[in-house]
Amino acid sequence: MKRQGIRGASRAKKRFTTHRDATHLRAPDLVQRQFIATRPDQLWVADFTYCSTWSGVVYVAFIIDVFSRRLVGWKASRTMTASLVVDALNMAAWTRRTNLDGLICHTDAGSQYTSVSYTDRIDELGVSASIGTVGDSYDNAMAESVMGIFKTELHRNPAVLEDNGGHWRGLDDLEVATCAWVSWFNEERLHGELDDRTPAEVEEEYSLSDQAKVA
Repeated sequence: MKRQGIRGASRAKKRFTTHRDATHLRAPDLVQRQFIATRPDQLWVADFTYCSTWSGVVYVAFIIDVFSRRLVGWKASRTMTASLVVDALNMAAWTRRTNLDGLICHTDAGSQYTSVSYTDRIDELGVSASIGTVGDSYDNAMAESVMGIFKTELHRNPAVLEDNGGHWRGLDDLEVATCAWVSWFNEERLHGELDDRTPAEVEEEYSLSDQAKVA
């Protein structure tokens, strides 16, 4: 078949969310795969994924605090334009409501994260942008992991779909379910990387520690 230039039909359709724009300036990689933070709002990682629904594809973007694994910002949209990631960034800034000077926000090299609207908003917040290499998931491994958890625990979870009455109908019902999942992820879900604590517990313990008082 290869020699004859013949390819078999496939029902699967691979959708890529990372599209590099060669005309955009790209921030340096300030993380170098070292996803380590000693306090909240020191290092965030961000990414987005796609979810199939009856009415079409929905894209969901997340911003994760590396210290606590807390989902500090998210956004769902029918399009994967720059506004998707800017809105998630704005939610994260609103959630924290604190001075973000010194914070690094690390992403992949997708055109959304190198767009003028995203980089301008990053600058306005006093945040340093960091971008990994093109086509290397290890450079944004923590965010990629959260995308996988989201797809497994919510989007493709048979029990959740049964409770929902079947496959996701569209943006609205997936958005409502994502809001509830984010709250559960932050407040109730135990994380092995956090010694079986929740992100909320990790941040509360930090706020009561001597380290937080010094910072």
